[in-house]
Amino acid sequence: MSRRESDAVTDSGLPVGGSPLQQRLAAAAVELFYRQGAIATSVRQITEACGLTPGALYNHFESKDELLYTVVRDIHLRLESALTAAVAAVAGDPVAELSAIVRVYVARHSDHRETARVANREFPLLTGAHYDEVVAIRRRLRDTMVDVLLAGQKKQIFDLVGGDDRTAAVLTALPILDMCVHISEWFHEHRPLSHAELEARYVGLALRMAGARTH
Repeated sequence: MSRRESDAVTDSGLPVGGSPLQQRLAAAAVELFYRQGAIATSVRQITEACGLTPGALYNHFESKDELLYTVVRDIHLRLESALTAAVAAVAGDPVAELSAIVRVYVARHSDHRETARVANREFPLLTGAHYDEVVAIRRRLRDTMVDVLLAGQKKQIFDLVGGDDRTAAVLTALPILDMCVHISEWFHEHRPLSHAELEARYVGLALRMAGARTH
């Protein structure tokens, strides 16, 4: 297994109880989806990357679409889990909470560019309940930041552009999250910044966008 495939396995987000073969299929799918997109990727390509016949996939997933859903969903769930833990560790301090959210997003989208790009680029291909489930996770992620911004506004730590209501908080949260998500499109270690430098700069940008009065 290549280093890239190994990284995809550890960050694919498949349940801990997923079988080794499920992990291999997910890793191969992530790499192919990253390189050429899910639509252009065939079941045969995924299974051949694992040294298997096409029929082997159907012993573990109903279809390529279910594999895509599983990978995309669980990448999002891992991000949500990391975000929840980071915010809980500094609960009650809006500046620290916002900083923690940004650091998690920057880390996930710079350290795991392939999985991040697959999750963000391919989720619109999901349909029905699968699409709704992933969109719900994405809204929860957004709302976590919105709640932090509103708490900071209430404590007069943040000064949001546009007022002190939820709309102003959403319109601040969205560009902060968007700039973090797009890191996966361009970032490479030490070109021009290290991971630590990138996190520090993005935290500073986010605090300015939130109108932080002290940071």
